[in-house]
Amino acid sequence: MVLVSFETFMQQLANGISIGSLYALIAIGYTMVYGILRLINFAHGDIFMMAAYFMIFSMVSFRLPWYVSIIIVIAFTVLLGVIIEKVAYRPLRNAPRMSIMISAIGVSFLLENLATYLFTGVPKGFPDIAFLTKAIRIGNISLTVATLLTPIITIILLYVVLFITNKTKIGMAMRASSVDFETARLMGININRVISTTFIIGSGLAAIGAVLWGSKYPSIYPLVGVMPGLKCFIAAVLGGIGNTTGAVLGGFILGMAEIMLVTFLPALTGYRDAIAFVILIVVLLVKPTGLLGEKVTDKV
Repeated sequence: MVLVSFETFMQQLANGISIGSLYALIAIGYTMVYGILRLINFAHGDIFMMAAYFMIFSMVSFRLPWYVSIIIVIAFTVLLGVIIEKVAYRPLRNAPRMSIMISAIGVSFLLENLATYLFTGVPKGFPDIAFLTKAIRIGNISLTVATLLTPIITIILLYVVLFITNKTKIGMAMRASSVDFETARLMGININRVISTTFIIGSGLAAIGAVLWGSKYPSIYPLVGVMPGLKCFIAAVLGGIGNTTGAVLGGFILGMAEIMLVTFLPALTGYRDAIAFVILIVVLLVKPTGLLGEKVTDKV
């Protein structure tokens, strides 16, 4: 273990909170879809990837200002998420669960190969958003605006999602659907509308996450969403998949674990991605329902 200075520790702490916030933002989409459909949307990381490409073409090809581009990116990403739900998931809603999972994996591969065909496999530079990449010094610690804003944006969006799910009519329908899908349908809840709304929220959060991710890691390629997607899934499982607050908590924990591993054990830097899977194995062995998950009985 390497001893580090206070400044280095604080710098890495800020980085850990920032990357954990990004994981949390994307993990919300995983956990919301699972909460209602009991489906792991494996294409979620690739929706995140497509959002990053939308941002590149909005700012680079069409030369739109960043604040206009963000709105366009969110709109197109939401549209993509809704189309995926209508085309790949809705027709299989009454099929065995394995069928819809295979469909999700198929959509993931489709988006990755479509991106490779359309954009080539050569990494593209994410456009510089001067506002987000501006450096700020706090004593001897140097941070970007994106690093400081990401946790704040994540917490605000978490409260927005919680408000929607707990205080609105569509949110009540979401919670009813997550408890008993068939009974909610019999009670007159429009299941298609509920599920579409879930995909709209999840895809919108993925779009915002893609913009913040690109500002931090500006190299975008067709497989860029694979590892973040897996890590965000692990974050959702760690917090208790199906629990929105748990997904955010899991994201923060995972991000901090990664950064602190590199900080105190630099010899293990090459295993940074592996720590997420180690955490997943430990959670499944010790507490399969996650930190904030509730024990439920799967229906046959």
